[in-house]
Amino acid sequence: MAKTGAQASPVVVFSMFMLFIVLFFSFVVSDNGKEVEILLSFKSSIYDPSGFLSNWDSSATFCQWHGVTCNNNLSHVDKLDLSAKNLTGKLVSSSIFHLPFIQTLNISNNQFYGEIPEDIFSSSSSSLRFLNLSNNNFTGQIPSGSIPGLEVLDLSNNMLSGKIPPEIGSFYSLKFLDLGGNVLVGEIPVSITNITSLQFLTLASNQLVGPIPHGLSKMKSLEWIYVGYNNLSGQIPEEIGMLTSLNHLDLVYNNLTGEIPSSLGNLSDLQYLFLYQNKLTGSIPDSIFGLKKLVSLDLSDNSLSGEISELVIHLQNLEILHLFCNIFTGKIPKALTSLPRLQVLQLWSNRLSGEIPESLGRNNNLTILDLSTNNLTGRIPDGLCSSSRLFKLILFSNSLEGAIPKNLSTCTSLQRVRLQNNRLSGELSSEFTKLPLVYFLDVSNNDLSGNIGDQEWDMPALEMLSLAGNRFSGRLPNSFGSQKIEDLDLSGNGFSGTIPRSFGSLTELMQFSLSANKLIGEIPEELSSCKKLVSLDLSHNQLSGQIPSGFAEMPVLSQLDLSDNQLSGEVPPQLGKMESLIQVNVSHNYLHGSLPSTGAFLAINSSAVSGNDLCGGAETSGLPPCKKVKNLNWWFYVACSLVALVLLAFAAFGFIFIRKRNNLELKRVENEDGIWELQFFDSNVSKSVTVDDITLSAKQVNGICRGNKSSANDFQFVVKEMNDVNSIPSSFWSEIKQLGKLQHPNLVNLIGTCRSDKNAYLVYEYIKGKLLSEILHELTWGRRRKIAMGIAKALKFLHSYCSPSIIVGDMSPERVIVDGKDEPRLRLSLPGLLSTENKAFISSAYVAPETRESKDMSEKSDIYGFGLILIELLTGKSPADAEFGDQHQSMVEWARYCYSDCHLDMWVDPMIRPGHASDVNHNQIVETLNLALHCTAGDPTARPSATDVSKTLQSAFRITSCVSTLKLSSSV
Repeated sequence: MAKTGAQASPVVVFSMFMLFIVLFFSFVVSDNGKEVEILLSFKSSIYDPSGFLSNWDSSATFCQWHGVTCNNNLSHVDKLDLSAKNLTGKLVSSSIFHLPFIQTLNISNNQFYGEIPEDIFSSSSSSLRFLNLSNNNFTGQIPSGSIPGLEVLDLSNNMLSGKIPPEIGSFYSLKFLDLGGNVLVGEIPVSITNITSLQFLTLASNQLVGPIPHGLSKMKSLEWIYVGYNNLSGQIPEEIGMLTSLNHLDLVYNNLTGEIPSSLGNLSDLQYLFLYQNKLTGSIPDSIFGLKKLVSLDLSDNSLSGEISELVIHLQNLEILHLFCNIFTGKIPKALTSLPRLQVLQLWSNRLSGEIPESLGRNNNLTILDLSTNNLTGRIPDGLCSSSRLFKLILFSNSLEGAIPKNLSTCTSLQRVRLQNNRLSGELSSEFTKLPLVYFLDVSNNDLSGNIGDQEWDMPALEMLSLAGNRFSGRLPNSFGSQKIEDLDLSGNGFSGTIPRSFGSLTELMQFSLSANKLIGEIPEELSSCKKLVSLDLSHNQLSGQIPSGFAEMPVLSQLDLSDNQLSGEVPPQLGKMESLIQVNVSHNYLHGSLPSTGAFLAINSSAVSGNDLCGGAETSGLPPCKKVKNLNWWFYVACSLVALVLLAFAAFGFIFIRKRNNLELKRVENEDGIWELQFFDSNVSKSVTVDDITLSAKQVNGICRGNKSSANDFQFVVKEMNDVNSIPSSFWSEIKQLGKLQHPNLVNLIGTCRSDKNAYLVYEYIKGKLLSEILHELTWGRRRKIAMGIAKALKFLHSYCSPSIIVGDMSPERVIVDGKDEPRLRLSLPGLLSTENKAFISSAYVAPETRESKDMSEKSDIYGFGLILIELLTGKSPADAEFGDQHQSMVEWARYCYSDCHLDMWVDPMIRPGHASDVNHNQIVETLNLALHCTAGDPTARPSATDVSKTLQSAFRITSCVSTLKLSSSV
C-alpha cells in the first residue's frame, strides 16, 4: 500500500496543480471582467467632451486604456489617473471606487459635481492608498467612514459643506490631508490628532471656528500645518512646539488671541512662520529668533508690541521679514544689517523711533524696504542700494532729515520711491533725475530746494511725480524725459517764469497741479492737448491773459481751479457746455462779463467766482444780474430772428424729446397670450422689438435667445425669462428700471422689460463674443490687460458714478463676455437675489468671505471677486479647477504664498510668461498680483476702492521695467 501510494503521488500533485491553475485564471478572468464592467459603467455615466476616454472599448485591452495603469503581475487596474481631462458628471456609489485592486485614484481638476457617494469611505477598495477629488464642484458633506490604509486624501477646492466628520481620525495611515478651499463649518474635530502618521495638513479657506486642537503633540510627523483663512479663535496651542518636524506653520487670517507661545522656538526645522492677520498680543518671544532655518517670518497685522530684539541676528537664512501694522516700539535692530539673505523688510505702521541703522543694505540683498509711518529720525543710510537690486523704497511719514544719499541717486534698479512727509533737505542730484526705471516718485512735503529747471531730466518710465510742498525755485523744466506721466504735482514751491508749452505733449496726464508758485505769463493753449486730464489746478500764481477756450475741448476735465491769479477777459461760455466739468473755481482774478449759467456753473458757490467783475450766473453764484442794454440798435432785429430760430429749434427738440419719452414709457400691449406691460430704455429699440418678437424668442430657446433678429430693423437681442413671476415684489421692477438707465461700454445693457400676470422677460442687448471663462487660456498678456482694465472701469462707474452705487454681486468670469474687440462686457446680477443663479452665487468660490457668511453684498465684495479674476488672468488657474502643486492650497493663499516666496515662473500662466511672449514684462505681472492680493484681503476695509483699483491698474500696465529672479512680497 505504501508503495502504491508513493507511485500515485506525482499524479495527484500534478492534478492538484492543474486545478489550481484553472481556478487561478478563472479568478483572474472573473476579476478582470468585473473591472472592465466598472470602468465602462463609469464612462457611460459621465460626459467626456474632449474624448479622452475614446479608446475605452474592446478594440484595446483595458490595461492600455487612457489613464489606466495595471500592475505587472496580475494585470489588474492599479492606478486610474483622469486628472484635468475636462470630465463632468455625477459619481455613483457603484463606481470606480470599487475597483478591487486600485491603489491610486486621481480625478482632480475636472467638472464633477453633486455629492460624493455616501459609501466612498465604507465600501471602497481596501487597497486604495491615494485618493484625489480636488478642484471639482462637489457639494454636500464629507461622507463618514474611513479607509485605514489610505495615505493621501485630497478633497480641496470644492464646495463641500457641513462639519468635518469625527471619523476623520480613523484614517490612521494618512500622510497627506487637504480639505481646504471648501465651506466647511464647525470646529476642527479632536480626533484628527489620532492621525499620528500625518505629514501635511491643510484645512485653510473654510469657515471653521473654535480653537486649534491641543492634542497636536501626538502628530510628531507633521511637516506642514495650514489652517489659515478661517474663523478660528483662542490661543495658539503650546503643543505645536512639540512638532519638531514642522517646516511650514501657517495660521493666518483667523481670530487667534493671546501671545505667541515661546514653545515655537523648539521647531528647529521651521522655515516658514506665518501668523499675520490675527489678534495676537505681547512681544515676539526670544525663542523665535533661535529658528535658524527660517526663510520667511510674517507676524504683520496683529497687536504685537515691545521692541524687536537684536537676537534677530541668528536668523541668517531669513529672506523676508514682515512685522508691519503692529505697535512695536524702540529702535530698528542693528542686527538686521547682518542678515546676508534679507531681501524684503517691511516694518511700516508701527511706533519705531531712532535712526535707520547706518549699515542697512550694505550686507543685505534688499529688494523691498518699507519703514513708512513710524517715528524715525536721522538721515537715510547711504548703503540701502548696495545690493543693486532695491526696487521699492518706502520711507514716508517719518522725521528723516538730511539730503537724499548719493547711493540712491545712482540706484538704477529703483522703481517706486516714496519719501514724502519727512524733513529731507538739499537738492536733487543730476543723477537722481536720470533714474531709468522709476515710475513712481514722491518727495513731497520736505525741505528740498534747488533749481530743477536747469537740470536734465531723463526718467523714461516716470508716471507719477510729486515735488509738492518743498522749496524748489527757478523755471520749470521743459521735460521730465517721460511721455507716460499721469500724475504731476509741482504745487507749493517757488517756481517762477512761464508754464512751458511743452507740457501739452504729456498726453497721458490725468492730474496736474502747479498751484501756490510764482508763475507768470499766459496759460498755454497747448494744455488743451492733454485729452486725458481730469484735474487741473493752476491757482495761487500770477498768471495773466485769458482762460484758453480750448479747455472746453478736454473730454474728461472735471476739476478746474484757476483762482488767485491775474486772469482777465470773459469766462469762455463753452466751459458751461462741458459735460465732464463738475467743479470750477475762477475766484480772485480780473475776469468780467457774464458767467455761464449752464453745466458746472449752474450751481456754483459764490466763493468760487468772487473777487472778479462778473455778473449773471445762477442764484447760488451771488453775482449781480447783468445789465440790460437800453439802446435798441440794428442788432436787435438780428437777435429777434435768432431767438425765433432758437424757439423753433426748441420746439422741434421738444417734439422729438416728447416722442422719445413716449417711446420709453410703460405700454400695455395685448396679443393672443394676454395683456403685457412693455417698457424699453432705448427709443430705437422700442421701434425694433415687439412683444411677439420677445415671446417667440423665449419659446425657441428655453428662455434665453442669443442673436435672434427682430423683423423690423434686423436688431439682435437676448431674452431672459424670470421664474416664479408671482413671487417677484413690485420694488424689483423699479430697481430694474434704474439698471436700464445705465449706459457704459463695459456693461451688458438692459434694454427693456416685458411682463404679464403669468410671464416676465428681461431684454438685453446681444453681445457677440465668448465668456471670459471660455477663452481665458487663449489670451495674450496684452488682451488680458485690456480685459482687466475694462472690468475695472465698469466697477469704477458702478461704484463711484452711480448714486446710489450699483453692486455687481457675482464678480466671476462667467459674468464677463468678451466681444470681438477684446472689450469685456459685465452682466449685472438681478436685484434682490431673485434668480437661481444669484442664490447659487452665495456658495460660489468667487464670493467674499464676509458675504458668504452674512449673505450681504457690498462694493468690497465686488472688489474681492475682481481680485480673484485678476489672479486667474495672471496664473491661468481658478478656484474651481486650479492645481496648486503639492501643497494644494486655496487660490488666494496660494497666490499670496507664491508672491512672497516663489520665483515668478513658478506661478504665472505659461501662456504669458515673460520671455515666452513679447508683450510681457515681470513688473506688470508683479504689480498686478500685488493689487489682486490687496483686493482679496480678508478684512473688507483693507481692500481698495474701485477708483483706486482702476488707477493702480493704469499705473501697473505702463511699467516697462523688468525684474528677474526675485522673491517678492506685498507692500504699499
